[in-house]
Amino acid sequence: MRLISVALALLLLLIQYPLWLGKGGWLRVAELEKEVAAAQEKNEGLRQRNAKLASEVNDLKDGTGAVEERARFELSMIKQNEIYVQILGKDQARPAPADSRP
Repeated sequence: MRLISVALALLLLLIQYPLWLGKGGWLRVAELEKEVAAAQEKNEGLRQRNAKLASEVNDLKDGTGAVEERARFELSMIKQNEIYVQILGKDQARPAPADSRP
């Protein structure tokens, strides 16, 4: 009788092994769920970035306001008959005066 009990306990353990540690076991499933959650989080960040870029592309295609804004801030361009004023800090060097002759 004792031999049968030991054999059944051993079989029970052998049946449990694939459930917990096998290829499709609970531990592997939990690991894959974590990976899926991380991938979904990364995808959401990329989706938001793509939406922002698409919005910027539409602004550049449809209106001149975005182009003008970029020219002003990134290229320091000004319109005709505008005055450009730059305030320098104490530690910044002064630029050479511009020649105002026509």
